[in-house]
Amino acid sequence: MPAMLPVPADGASRLTGVLPSALASMTGGHGPFDLPAATSAVVVLADGLGVHNLRSRAGHARFLASRLARRDVIRTVLPSTTAAAIASFATGLMPGAHGLVGYRVPDRAHDRVVNQLSGWDDRMVPEAWQPHPTVFERAGAHAIRAVAIGGPRYRDSGFTRAVLRGAEYVPGARIADRFDAALRVLEDGPALIYLYLAELDQVAHAHGWESDRWLAELEAFDGELQSFERRMPRGTGVLVTADHGVIDVPAHRHVFIDAGPGLLDGVRHVAGEPRCLGLVLEDALDDRARADVLERWRTAEGERAWVIPRHEAIAAGFYGEVEPRVIDRIPDILVAARSGVAYYDRREPDRSAERMVGQHGSLTDEETRIPLVRFGAFARD
Repeated sequence: MPAMLPVPADGASRLTGVLPSALASMTGGHGPFDLPAATSAVVVLADGLGVHNLRSRAGHARFLASRLARRDVIRTVLPSTTAAAIASFATGLMPGAHGLVGYRVPDRAHDRVVNQLSGWDDRMVPEAWQPHPTVFERAGAHAIRAVAIGGPRYRDSGFTRAVLRGAEYVPGARIADRFDAALRVLEDGPALIYLYLAELDQVAHAHGWESDRWLAELEAFDGELQSFERRMPRGTGVLVTADHGVIDVPAHRHVFIDAGPGLLDGVRHVAGEPRCLGLVLEDALDDRARADVLERWRTAEGERAWVIPRHEAIAAGFYGEVEPRVIDRIPDILVAARSGVAYYDRREPDRSAERMVGQHGSLTDEETRIPLVRFGAFARD
């Protein structure tokens, strides 16, 4: 019998509500988190800083962890991966609406799998692939300056065009540079600012979130955040959140799906990522053959993964309301790890991903529970 799916309760606090709430604090509206009024709003998104990660290393982030209360915990989206989560953060929409439904997703019209972070080309035009207005564009409609601050390498990416439209992009190479840039923006007047930190996620992938290098990045972030709060103008509200948490998966916990008897029979493409595979089946398979593929995977991996057909994932509300144009981007079968494993296909030409230690993408609490910590004008009483 398949494992029960960990479906969040209807109305659970989500990452989708964070940026709309920040904007509402500046316009006199009421967002999902009903924040107090603020002159300016700064939302800091620390990639990969889940609640479990932060609480487990609270001594290395004393400023941030001291402000994290039990009620400051929200959920990210499924899959718990950057492309889907930041698109939801920036649009206020679930993946079934904005269409970035994972890291690597099927592009069935061109019989391929596309990378939602780096795979943009003339067959995947950002403005068409993700056509909905962003929260930054909505800020512009209110004559509010919208600014996105991140690493220089992301300034002109297809992903930035897809999800950060309407924001002025300000690059900063280091964490300190980005906080300094935010202060300069605030000195010029009211603004809605999104400040992105990739460092924790990058170090977690390379060395693990339990490594000394990850702790050093966490300490650096915590120090810069504390300094920023002391220097920012009065009336500024600050939120700190994340797109997902991270777990470490050592090499001996890798599962090679090409070694499993018959697991890839009928599978045309393997999409997704190591903690949340997306199986795209051959078009010619009839319903019985598709059911056989599902059963083989449940028999082989049902003890350590949720194996979910597309229609069940949609019905369970994992993607929110799914627009018709997005349905084909959702794989036919999801294999979402629930134990500490990562799935790999050794037929892949590029096997560099197998060197990653820190992983995310699945439905576990460690991957899906993220902080929403409030400072300045947004601080709790």
